[in-house]
Amino acid sequence: MTTKVPVILITNDDGITAPGIRALVNAVRGLGRVVVVAPDSPQSGMGHAITIGQPLRLDKVNMFDGIESWQCSGTPADCVKLARDKILHSKPDICLSGINHGANHSINVIYSGTMSAAMEAAIEGIPSIGFSSLDYRFDADFTVAAQVAHGLAARMLSQQLPEHILLNVNIPVTTPENFKGLKICRQAYAKWEEQFDHRKDPRGKDYYWMVGKFVNMDKESGTDVEALKNGYASVVPVTIDFTDRKMKEWLETEWKL
Repeated sequence: MTTKVPVILITNDDGITAPGIRALVNAVRGLGRVVVVAPDSPQSGMGHAITIGQPLRLDKVNMFDGIESWQCSGTPADCVKLARDKILHSKPDICLSGINHGANHSINVIYSGTMSAAMEAAIEGIPSIGFSSLDYRFDADFTVAAQVAHGLAARMLSQQLPEHILLNVNIPVTTPENFKGLKICRQAYAKWEEQFDHRKDPRGKDYYWMVGKFVNMDKESGTDVEALKNGYASVVPVTIDFTDRKMKEWLETEWKL
């Protein structure tokens, strides 16, 4: 009797050459058949954009020793769609996105290409996780993040999971010795307060550069921001149903449409 080898789809938004995706591949390569389909260039902040008005390119590359890998000219969500339809021809057992260079906690989940790729997979009923490290450096140390990714991927493959499961996992900048472990959290009410720095180019033309700071307005406990601040990796279950049920009840009562 043969045992089915699980298929693990890996993607990201930093591009196929980013160190974070290499760390993720190496973290899970022993857990099943790993297939990488990732953007051919950085796609950070793309959210859930998909390519409609132009053709997509998909090229096989030799990026990871012994691992089938493809680079795509499209967005992270495009990568997942093409992987399922043109490369795997079926659903993988799980989809892992990342490891992102930079945080995707709180409101960042809306803008994140990393999380949108995982969400695209979850829409298709593929259990998915988006991994992000709070270390923004290109040469970030992914030791702890890789340990977290391996453990969670192994757990997902070992049990029957609820339909459309999607996890947003952020890992603090820490060492294995100081890492506190995982904490199941809720998304904090925190956001970027942006400003646009007005500048002039060498020809005297106006342009604007977005700057700002991250502000946490959530003082309650149990949030991803709090967990990360205290040395834990935050694990936030994310839903693909955006319905605000409390607001729905309020509208039904107050508006009586």
